[in-house]
Amino acid sequence: MIPWGYTVPAAAAVAAVVLAELFLLRTGLFRRAAYWITIAIVTAFQIPVDGRLTKLSDPIVRYAPQHITNWRVPWDIPVEDFLFGFALVTAVLLLWERAGPRRERA
Repeated sequence: MIPWGYTVPAAAAVAAVVLAELFLLRTGLFRRAAYWITIAIVTAFQIPVDGRLTKLSDPIVRYAPQHITNWRVPWDIPVEDFLFGFALVTAVLLLWERAGPRRERA
C-alpha cells in the first residue's frame, strides 16, 4: 500500500464531491445555511462516537500509522475520518437534491 493510503483517498473523496457540486450537479447546496448546520450536527455526533472507537488508550478501531497522517483531533480521531465523513454526507445530500423533484422558483 502507498504511504498515507487512507489520507489520499479521503482527500480525493472530498475533492471529488466538491468538484462534482461546483461543475456538474450545481445544486447550490454549499450556499445554504441548512447544509452547514447539518454538517455541524453530523460532526457533533461523530466526535463522541469516533472518539470512542479510535482513542489511543483503548482503541476499538486501529489504523496502520504508515497509512494516515497521524494528525489527530479531539479524542484521538484521525483527521481522515472527518474528511471521509464530510465527503459521504455531502455526496448523499447532493444526490438527494439532484434526484428530488425540482421546486418552482419565483
